[in-house]
Amino acid sequence: MDHISEDAKKIVDSLNEAKPSGFHYKTWVTAGLGFFTDAYDLFIIGVVLSILPLAGWNKFTTVQTSLLSSTALLSAVIGAMIFGRLLDVLGRKAVYGLELVILVIGALGSAFLVPVNGVYYLIAWRFILGIGIGGDYATSSVIMSEYSNTKNRGRFVGMVFSMQSLGLVAGPLVALAFLTTGVNPALTWKLLLAIGAIPAAVVIYFRRKMPEPPKYSAIVKGKILKAARDLNSYTKINISPSVSEARAKSHLTMGRILTDRKLLGLVIVTAGSWFLMDWALYGNSIMSSEMLSFLVPASVKGIAHVIRTTELSALVFGLAALPGYWLATFTMDRIGRKPIQVAGFAMMALSFGILGLFPFLTTPAYILQFMILYGISYFFIEFGPNVTTFVVPPEVFPISARGTGSGIAAAGGKLGAFIGTFLNVFILSDFHLSGLFILLSILSIIGLVITIILLPEPKGKALEEISRDAEYLSDV
Repeated sequence: MDHISEDAKKIVDSLNEAKPSGFHYKTWVTAGLGFFTDAYDLFIIGVVLSILPLAGWNKFTTVQTSLLSSTALLSAVIGAMIFGRLLDVLGRKAVYGLELVILVIGALGSAFLVPVNGVYYLIAWRFILGIGIGGDYATSSVIMSEYSNTKNRGRFVGMVFSMQSLGLVAGPLVALAFLTTGVNPALTWKLLLAIGAIPAAVVIYFRRKMPEPPKYSAIVKGKILKAARDLNSYTKINISPSVSEARAKSHLTMGRILTDRKLLGLVIVTAGSWFLMDWALYGNSIMSSEMLSFLVPASVKGIAHVIRTTELSALVFGLAALPGYWLATFTMDRIGRKPIQVAGFAMMALSFGILGLFPFLTTPAYILQFMILYGISYFFIEFGPNVTTFVVPPEVFPISARGTGSGIAAAGGKLGAFIGTFLNVFILSDFHLSGLFILLSILSIIGLVITIILLPEPKGKALEEISRDAEYLSDV
């Protein structure tokens, strides 16, 4: 940290060495409720697609199904890139919370401003929704990482992301509550989409009220007195600086990020592994009702069929995915990010490979065996690259490019999610479940290889050390 002042170093050290306190958990809730919403909004569309034909909508073409399932993921790529870059150029406080405003507009529009059979209206509103979701991926990880201490940073950033697990489970449970109590399908799908706006709306105010993270103010902006004042008001940590201002530092350009050999390697491993993991996760999760439909007897149709597949999705999400998220979150500061990501990709490759190489496992006669293997794959997606790919980017990119790097990584993930969700419809149609699982196994092997070769281990290292801030900070 040779390139920052002694006053800035005091501020940095005070946060790195702080014991878990109320401000850590306040930041977690403020950031985490956004991620609850992100997961709910992204995954609920799969249930909604199965309800719309029961609400008087015409049957969708394969292309329409693909677009409805995946459009929000494509626009999330755009949102992540834009908000990630703005975090570095304008500052964290300038943009934090605006992504949720966009998300709320998209959620409410998709619920209440779409006529029957208005497929392309729904696609347009889902596009807007995705911009906000992508922005949340880029912003929240950076904010949480810059307030976390060194010892528990993985846990705190992981806790933000693991709120996704609750949103993942909440979607099918809320849908079941409506479907099993006789709520009209024409109202149900609207309510399911509208509910996604509520948690995000609750925390917009708190995000806008958060001060600029003191590390960013002190190191990048050179505003020492403001950083010390914000540090005290938000965390109750008191630092007495000797000066009010220091020399501001320049932002790394996008060209520098993509041409510097070390930074480019970080882009490849963070965005690449997230791309590969999200293809598997989102394609499976959004299309879970359709993928699991083979487990439901052909005689079960209509609402009863939707209820049965939604119950199976909730079972997998609740028993396999949810524990995986939180186990990864609470062990990564001891085990390390890299071992968890390696184990996750390896087990994904194995479980997907078995399901793909033995097609009889995807028949109704082997429901138990299928659910066990499918559940194992889900557990190790979460106790593996799904959590680590979120935690690592804000740790390894330097502070003057942290938002941009995290945005690129998240954009890579959502691009994989879009491609996977869009193509999985066609892959299922042409190559059936076994063909899809073979492809997912291959993608997991690629993720395993690039993780082993390129991923650094941030465990136990100060944010400024692992991100090599001193190497990339230069005066304006």
